[in-house]
Amino acid sequence: MPNDDLPDLNGQLKFEDDKGAGRSKWLAAIFALVLVGWMGSGYILPSQPTQEEAEDPAPRAVAVAVMASEAEDVELVLISEGQSIPDRDTKITSKVSGEVVSVATGRGDLVAAGQEIGRLDAATIEAQLVQAQTQLEQATSDLQKSTSLQQSGITTEDRVLQARAAKASAEAAVAAAQEQLENTVIRAPFAGRLNDMTLDEGEFVNSGDVVAELLDNNPLTIVVQVPQQTLSRLEIGQTANVSFITGELRTGTVAFIGANADSQTRTFRVEITVDNPNSDMPAGLSARIAIPTGSARGHFISPAILSLGTDGELGIKTVTGNNTVQFVPVSIVRAQTDGIWVTGLPERTDIITVGQGFVNAGDMVDPRPAEAPTATGVTQ
Repeated sequence: MPNDDLPDLNGQLKFEDDKGAGRSKWLAAIFALVLVGWMGSGYILPSQPTQEEAEDPAPRAVAVAVMASEAEDVELVLISEGQSIPDRDTKITSKVSGEVVSVATGRGDLVAAGQEIGRLDAATIEAQLVQAQTQLEQATSDLQKSTSLQQSGITTEDRVLQARAAKASAEAAVAAAQEQLENTVIRAPFAGRLNDMTLDEGEFVNSGDVVAELLDNNPLTIVVQVPQQTLSRLEIGQTANVSFITGELRTGTVAFIGANADSQTRTFRVEITVDNPNSDMPAGLSARIAIPTGSARGHFISPAILSLGTDGELGIKTVTGNNTVQFVPVSIVRAQTDGIWVTGLPERTDIITVGQGFVNAGDMVDPRPAEAPTATGVTQ
């Protein structure tokens, strides 16, 4: 029989009657609301940035040296390196065979056109000439007799034609022998200097053997290669200043401008002739030519000021009126030992001379005055 007075141990515990149980629930709810409100306050009521956070710091201007430059008239000069060559160069050959009986000149001598250089033995050719002349006399006599007999009606027309052909053959033999006799004397085909000479008395030379080399160095020709960009500035007859490697200075004239570019270098051949009396200047010397080709307005600067643009073009960095960097493309029109002349800049401009490597187009700078270079006018 169950005891009704004992507590029920199998049931659930209940705290509705506990006074502290309701208070804890309210505290938890309030704490949760406060936490949610604090987390969402940044979206509902965003905080105001401070003065330092709201404003970006101003960029610091880079100090650069600036040179005030004004354009000047500059003479355009085309400068190129080349080499001197003779006006004419030929190998003198023997036209007949024979023994050398005399030598009239030596290596390095100046000779006139037609001057005797050497002489070959002509005894055999002289004998051939005598024989040819005798045959011509006989042929002439036969022709006269045949013509007389034809007029008398004794011989035929064919006989006369044969006699006339025999005479013509004899005349050709005489002319050939005379030419061979003249060729036993070796002469200079034109005036010049004997650069080489191989004739010696007593030696035997064959027809076609080279016996001498003759150079005509008056005028002397200077050959240079000119870039295609400057070809339009040249014309026949222009004056050129020529400086030889020996220190000799001469004045020449543009005598030839090539019409076809070299397939590899894309340059054009230009020839300058220089008077060379007595051929005192030898061929083969290195030379520098300077050809005045007009004038232009340019600025004189140091090559160190040049910069490269974003596209690889050559230019100069300048400063505008509001102290902003500007990149201006330029072209070099003349180079000297102390600087270069460039075109493409305004008539007056402020050029950055120091610090251009640390700034770009559009940057703000703090310009400081710099000393301008002075041109001496010495070309290179």
